[in-house]
Amino acid sequence: MNDELQEVGKYYNMVVEFFINYSMQIVGAIIILVFGIIVSKQLQKAVLRILLKHNFDETLSQFVANFIRFIVIAMVVILALGKIGISVAPFIAAVGALSLTAGLALQGSVSNFAAGIVLIATKPFKIGDTITVHDVYGEVQEIKLAYTVLVNEDKEQITIPNKYMIGDVLVNSFEYRVVEGSIGISYDSNIDKALDGIKEVLASHQELNKENEPIVGIEKFNDSSIDIAYRYWAPTKSFFKTQYAVNAQVFHKFQNENIVIPFPQREIKIVGEKDV
Repeated sequence: MNDELQEVGKYYNMVVEFFINYSMQIVGAIIILVFGIIVSKQLQKAVLRILLKHNFDETLSQFVANFIRFIVIAMVVILALGKIGISVAPFIAAVGALSLTAGLALQGSVSNFAAGIVLIATKPFKIGDTITVHDVYGEVQEIKLAYTVLVNEDKEQITIPNKYMIGDVLVNSFEYRVVEGSIGISYDSNIDKALDGIKEVLASHQELNKENEPIVGIEKFNDSSIDIAYRYWAPTKSFFKTQYAVNAQVFHKFQNENIVIPFPQREIKIVGEKDV
């Protein structure tokens, strides 16, 4: 029992001695830490307010403000640890080693964040635009630092890592997407009547983009038909619906105007053997 009491007394004396020797340093460290946290919060708000006032992107502004606050807090923690006599050199070396390991393990994620910052800064597209990238297309619904979310006509949500936005060819169609169609008519049909008919069909669709006028013209001459091509801009949200409706109207228009849509034809001659 006496041995246990002596052991407890030993540790008690060590604690009392530590607080006697380092009480002022601990108080100073706490004051530095509290003051630093308050300053970092106020600095974060000030930076965010200044960036938003100058019309910087809100997501990028939040990222910059939070990063500055993190740097200030890290510096304050280092000062507080140094105040109570704790060497931060081994700690910094360990953090550096861990950061290098984490960077190598998460280099894909880091590249996504870096690409996200570039996207937000350069703004090659905005929310509501229609983009085609990495063989997929859709309307931009959300832009994050690590990824961008698209929504297509089928209401499917497509999440694309931002590194593909920077390292791949990106096509921005804004709110519309181009539709390409073609139809063949016989050589005996009235070509001008067919061209005018397609133009009338396209003009009847009010949802098409009026800024970019539809293009209708002869695409090529085949063996059995003259191919007429037409291009127009349809809303992304109803891309296929509009395409199918236009094709049906063009077909019915040609039927009503007696414009013949031929099928492939081949002429076969049978050469008989001469009588011996």
